[in-house]
Amino acid sequence: MFDKSEIDSRVVRAVHGLQENKPDPDFEIGLAEHLFANYTDDGLLELYARFVTGEGKIDTLMRRVIWRSRARRFGHGVTIASGVGFKHLETFEIGADVFIGAQTYIQGRFDGKCQIGNHVWIGPQSYFDARRLVIEDYVGWGPGAKVLGSAHTGLPIDVPIIQTDLEIKPVLIGAWSDIGTNAVVLPGVTIVKGSIVGAGALVTKDVPAYAIVAGVPARFLRWREGHEALENHE
Repeated sequence: MFDKSEIDSRVVRAVHGLQENKPDPDFEIGLAEHLFANYTDDGLLELYARFVTGEGKIDTLMRRVIWRSRARRFGHGVTIASGVGFKHLETFEIGADVFIGAQTYIQGRFDGKCQIGNHVWIGPQSYFDARRLVIEDYVGWGPGAKVLGSAHTGLPIDVPIIQTDLEIKPVLIGAWSDIGTNAVVLPGVTIVKGSIVGAGALVTKDVPAYAIVAGVPARFLRWREGHEALENHE
């Protein structure tokens, strides 16, 4: 029989947030420039389909090269895991040392902006309605968490909701924040620096700096330990 008391908890050193940025090789950047000059958007999508599900080094390399060839900005040391999908890659600004987990989908819009800062870690099976989305530096994004950046107005009432206008609202995830597994962030929400959002939370309104929120809808639980000293310093 399993005895939990026989297993000690432990604290281990962080990995992703502490890694040192290393420039991508010149040949990789050159290949991205070649693809940009010689492939249409449809051609790049067809090429991406050949590498999207693979786990090998070439698959990982080619996913990164294709993203770099079309993104508005693309940093060094980015990892795009298998099965990651996207829409309107040309509106993406991706920082350095970003990890995007398997089967994540980032849905941009032709006139929108999706900005992901440096050292952001995104867990697998996440979803981003990235029509107007900013994720600042050093954000941890739990597996399956989602951003919704738009909603139908539902007016007038005498037509199907899906036929009514779409209202797009910006979403901002502040630096150093941590978003729990399967949390959902609704349109127009700002989560300020250093906040923690609990697993499964439904975030319907802004979250102040260094707050801990959880629940459906998400409610304030407490401040993070030491927040007063940080706020006074800032």
